[in-house]
Amino acid sequence: MSDINKELEKAILASEEEASVGQGDAPPIENGGHPPTESNKKGLGLLLVLLGVGAMILLLVFSGIEGAAIYSVGADELLAKPAEYQGRTVRVQGKLEKGSLRHRAEPCEYRFHIARKNGAGLEVRYPECILPDTFRDVPGMDVEVTAEGALSAGGYLEATQIMAKCPSKYDMNQKAQQGEAAPHDAVGMPVVAPPIEE
Repeated sequence: MSDINKELEKAILASEEEASVGQGDAPPIENGGHPPTESNKKGLGLLLVLLGVGAMILLLVFSGIEGAAIYSVGADELLAKPAEYQGRTVRVQGKLEKGSLRHRAEPCEYRFHIARKNGAGLEVRYPECILPDTFRDVPGMDVEVTAEGALSAGGYLEATQIMAKCPSKYDMNQKAQQGEAAPHDAVGMPVVAPPIEE
């Protein structure tokens, strides 16, 4: 057995010597046995440039998301943790508190409350002259409101956008049969609201 091992060792050494003599001082070959070509070098350079550009785009996107994020919170949570949402854009959804809608002509502003589960509603101030057509304080009908803006130091929401959800056709048909008006019956008409008392 030892003679076979010795003969194998001699054969391996002989083949290694032949390989080293055949190559001379040639550098080792990479790329799966093929020497690097000019087109491979250009392709690698292009790949590195594209990876760099992709990384920069991702960095810009993710750094811009931080400031552009809109947090959707309930009125109760917003008023329970005001410091957590201070300076951030928030979206609050809820029902218009009946009888809370007020208006001022100069400078234009609407104020109302979004109903809370516990306690007084969240005051919303909207410094614009026009509200959505579906935003009406109609007796006997709940109006779903979504207000987007920032919580002020005074504890109210300074809204930049107001949206009102229309009742479903089924709800409107039922209410119409009972002789009730829908919030959009006065489409195009200005919202009628008592003046803001300061």
